[in-house]
Amino acid sequence: MSSGLSAAAKSAKPPSGGFSFVPCGTGELLWEINNRARVMAGRITENQKVHFSSQETTLMKKATLAVAALAACTSSAWAQSTVTLYGIVDAAARYTTNVNPGAAPKQLIPGGMSQSRLGVNVVEDMGGGLKALVNMEHRLNSDTGAASSGTDFWRQAWVGLQSSDLGQIRLGRQYNILFDVYTSTFASFRYSPYIEAYKPEIGMSMAARQDNMVKYLAQFGSFYAEVQVSAGEGQSGAAAAFPNKTVGGLVRYNDGKFGAGAAYLQATEQTGKKIKATVLGGSYTNGPLYVHASWGENKFENPFTLLSLSSPAAFAASTAAGGPANIALATRTAYTGGILGANIFNGDAADIKKRTMIMFGATYQLTPQLNIGANAWLTEQTHYGTVQNLGPFSAAFAAAPGGFSTNANTKSKANFFAVVLDYAFSKRTDAYLEMDYTKLKGEVLFLNGAGKRGGAMVGLRHRF
Repeated sequence: MSSGLSAAAKSAKPPSGGFSFVPCGTGELLWEINNRARVMAGRITENQKVHFSSQETTLMKKATLAVAALAACTSSAWAQSTVTLYGIVDAAARYTTNVNPGAAPKQLIPGGMSQSRLGVNVVEDMGGGLKALVNMEHRLNSDTGAASSGTDFWRQAWVGLQSSDLGQIRLGRQYNILFDVYTSTFASFRYSPYIEAYKPEIGMSMAARQDNMVKYLAQFGSFYAEVQVSAGEGQSGAAAAFPNKTVGGLVRYNDGKFGAGAAYLQATEQTGKKIKATVLGGSYTNGPLYVHASWGENKFENPFTLLSLSSPAAFAASTAAGGPANIALATRTAYTGGILGANIFNGDAADIKKRTMIMFGATYQLTPQLNIGANAWLTEQTHYGTVQNLGPFSAAFAAAPGGFSTNANTKSKANFFAVVLDYAFSKRTDAYLEMDYTKLKGEVLFLNGAGKRGGAMVGLRHRF
């Protein structure tokens, strides 16, 4: 495969997340590859997305049986289409202190800086500035070969239309606007939008994706806008732990040096209760230096009002598995799992009234191959409190399986810190050393009761 970039790729502008630069969004992968190539060539710019050259695309199509079969089609429509196979394979050896019961301190993890994936992009040029778009992306565990999720084989699966005049519309499962603004406008690291194994900001992104979504994207010079609407489609029971009924939008600016953006997203649970997320921030790029800062907030309505306090029997019935209160708490637990992974924090983490996060950091390119980055996430969480809301039933709730006890008068704080040293062997292959430290205080602690934890990993990643 040719390692060079096309002339168009070399002259591409900074990433927009909008329709004109990456018509079939592949998440963080393409701008990582292009940005690495520019650094290797001595031209350091902001994170960028880029299409593969026509020569690379042709060779990749020939390299896979499925795409080669498509290439054999002889219809005239195929001559106007481009199919791109892309992916990441990432694995790291990680050591973690103060691990929870049943967890191993030494692990080979299936994604240190990026989650391993395999995806397909399709672009059909229909003429007159109109294109048809398709993106399907599967996530996998590189340590075992298993799918990364037992519920969604395709982490993205959408079809869309792009007009050179009117923008782009996408229909299907895809990234939400919170994830888009975090990773495109003030990413925590310059050459990876986040650390897969340590990503507190993604925990503020309300699961990062939704099903049944319609998203519209538009660009106006250096300004970009997105609007998303997704349907719940009768979600109920355990399937409703990740609410799909959402509405929101973002606006952002990016001129290659300065970036700024803000987004708002509201999700509606099956009970009608609302979850509201707001994020805003900015970044600055100057030669080898990249700095960023942002503020985010998630607000949750009170889940304890879904419990009946009229009698012990009514209270017990209202706490049943699969009931509205149980699912509401499962949603809060699932969203919290986006911070460091599932089953990391104690049950108190599910009592969220308001969670705020201030994120800031910098990346500096030491040489064309070597860069170093540091990031901090300062988080505070307030609680509704089982003591204040459940009264005489608070003790029974705490004693029940999966129960907990919280006090509204106590705030929880979590501070996260990480440093990454990354060495690029080429524009597609890099090795990294990462170290992180977490300090918790208040109601929310690790599942084993610890308030401090450190971690380090050494990994290898290839993007194709």
